[in-house]
Amino acid sequence: MVLATMRRRGISGLPRNYELVYEALNASNARLTRDFENLGRNPGQDDLDALGKLHFPHHHRSGMVEGAHDRISGELEGMLRLLKQEQSSLESYSKLLGETYNRISSKSASSADILSSVIGVLSNATGDTMEKGKIVVGHMVERAREMEQVRLELDEYKRIANTDPLTRLSNRRAFDEMLSNMYNNPREAMYYSLIMADIDHFKQFNDTYGHPVGDRVLGVVAAVMKSTVRKDVFVARTGGEEFAVVLKDTNLDVTMEIAERIRRAIEATPLKNQKTGVNYGPLTLSLGICMASDAASAEELYNKADVALYTAKNAGRNQIYVYDPDINQDFEKNWAIYRS
Repeated sequence: MVLATMRRRGISGLPRNYELVYEALNASNARLTRDFENLGRNPGQDDLDALGKLHFPHHHRSGMVEGAHDRISGELEGMLRLLKQEQSSLESYSKLLGETYNRISSKSASSADILSSVIGVLSNATGDTMEKGKIVVGHMVERAREMEQVRLELDEYKRIANTDPLTRLSNRRAFDEMLSNMYNNPREAMYYSLIMADIDHFKQFNDTYGHPVGDRVLGVVAAVMKSTVRKDVFVARTGGEEFAVVLKDTNLDVTMEIAERIRRAIEATPLKNQKTGVNYGPLTLSLGICMASDAASAEELYNKADVALYTAKNAGRNQIYVYDPDINQDFEKNWAIYRS
């Protein structure tokens, strides 16, 4: 969909454009989707960048990413030049040592002359070579520091690019990457699980109280979910009112316990405007679980957890369902038809 949309609208294949179109089509940010549609059929790059800067704080750093290759290449070329100079200096020093050895081996020179000459030549050559070596090391250290700075800047850019600006959780991009990496080692993947969660009646919050309250609901859910699990647990907003939790080194019992803890914490969270006293009503989650051992790929794991989630929705909401191929077979088939 992203590629087809970009081709249809004449949008160039820049990394920041891929991200912008992906997030707009993913509908995780209703305002972004609306603003993107308002750009029309053939948006200019300036308009796309303006929209990106509005919705993605990291977009203004795209020039740093695009220039990182040149900066790193320049530092590496500088290092190679220094190493070549050092190689040349050491070759000259080695040559001098060879010539000095030949003089020592010569029987025509007196012992005193040889000793005096050798001491003088080697002392000067060694001192000069050591000084040049110190200079080279100094330059190499400076270039290494510059490259480390580039790495830190890129790491920070990646962190921001993988963060949902509204909830400060990991975003769909980071979630897709997490699931994909999970199956790089099939043996380790056996001990992962995925919890998908969806806010019940979220559209009602938006329609009744407006998008600012809807955004507040998303922020509250994100904060409660994050505080309910360990700091090292991966929690993401995967789109709209949908969230995901990825657990490592776990089993079904532990996964169900954590999912229930999240469900109860959300259910017990008051949703009230402190200034006006307006109570926005109950806040609940429906959750679906699938163990990674029950799926052969990241896509299959996501789809099966999604099936379990919408089984919980259909069963009355505010509950947890675990994917079971026997129980969910008919629903999975119907859901696949609906999704297509």
